[in-house]
Amino acid sequence: MLSIGAIALIGAVFLAAGLVKGVVGMGLPTGAMGLLAVTMPPAQAAALLLIPSLVTNLWQLFTGPSFGGLFRRLWTMMAGVVIGTVAGAGLLTGAHTMIASAALGAALALYALLGLAKAGFTTPARHEAWISPLVGVTTGLVTGAGATGVFVIPAVPYLQSLRLHKEDLVQALGLSFTVSTLALGLGLFRAGALISPTAQLTGSILALAPALAGMFIGQALRQRMSVETFRTVFFAGLLALGLYLALDAAL
Repeated sequence: MLSIGAIALIGAVFLAAGLVKGVVGMGLPTGAMGLLAVTMPPAQAAALLLIPSLVTNLWQLFTGPSFGGLFRRLWTMMAGVVIGTVAGAGLLTGAHTMIASAALGAALALYALLGLAKAGFTTPARHEAWISPLVGVTTGLVTGAGATGVFVIPAVPYLQSLRLHKEDLVQALGLSFTVSTLALGLGLFRAGALISPTAQLTGSILALAPALAGMFIGQALRQRMSVETFRTVFFAGLLALGLYLALDAAL
């Protein structure tokens, strides 16, 4: 049975993490894990993430304006994500996973700094046919092999390089994260690496409401932002995520 204090902590953490996800379209698992790990074992914190992460990703996916068009444009990337994640699940463990997380964080921070300096890149439409599946497979391999639940490299830089409208970009991130989450679960199941989350089911359900509330508030804030402000906030969020991954792995 969870204490009142534990319930309050879970609520506050997922409200904050949901707010970040609502604004920039990502960051709920990493933010929540970082805050929860201070007071509970990582495995317990990860179990709490199961339902809020999946539901908020699905909400982000289906409340955007262009699901059909984005899916038709990105389906080869999503297929690559599934193939790469299932193939790579469970390949790296222990110290190797920490090294992979540090490298991911450093790469993400560097990309964010380039974006803040307005030195980003654009993917020409004529090259999407071959780049999309390659990015998908690579993202899947990074996700599956590291088993970190961080689905951002190289998917996020690639999606941002397509120069989508801010709402389309957030919806595309929701599509990528949803597919990655489901594929990672399938891959870990095949590898026999899943631990039953039954003991944490109550806490995970309790975490859903504040996560959705925070995401609702964050989405409202995002819709009031100019494109330039959103761009700055987006890259600042990537920078924070990258630094957290790199420092957490190094310490």
